[in-house]
Amino acid sequence: QVQLVESGGGSVQAGGSLRLSCVASGLIDTTCMGWFRQGPGKEREGVARIDFDGKTEYLDSVKGRFTISQDKAKNTLSLQMNSLTPEDTSMYYCAADRYSWSCKARAIIAFDYRGQGTQVTVSS
Repeated sequence: QVQLVESGGGSVQAGGSLRLSCVASGLIDTTCMGWFRQGPGKEREGVARIDFDGKTEYLDSVKGRFTISQDKAKNTLSLQMNSLTPEDTSMYYCAADRYSWSCKARAIIAFDYRGQGTQVTVSS
């Protein structure tokens, strides 16, 4: 059974930083992982991803501010978020896809597995 458990959310003022972590268990394949977010009344949007070959991609609005990283030995995915703005306020979810052979072609929000989410609130 695959489990993704996020931590690290919280409330910060604009310009502040947070680091989200996601501990994964049960994944049988080295696959693509990432973070997506969904705010109240908003569509889900992929924020950052790291594929099994180490390639990373970011949502345009977070480029230069967010950094995704992975510690495969600890089965941990992280998202360092700097220069946060109120527009970053959202529930953030860790996600992982089931198979490496198909995950590169799939959007983060379509990945097979996701965690329960962690809330990030940025005040102005």
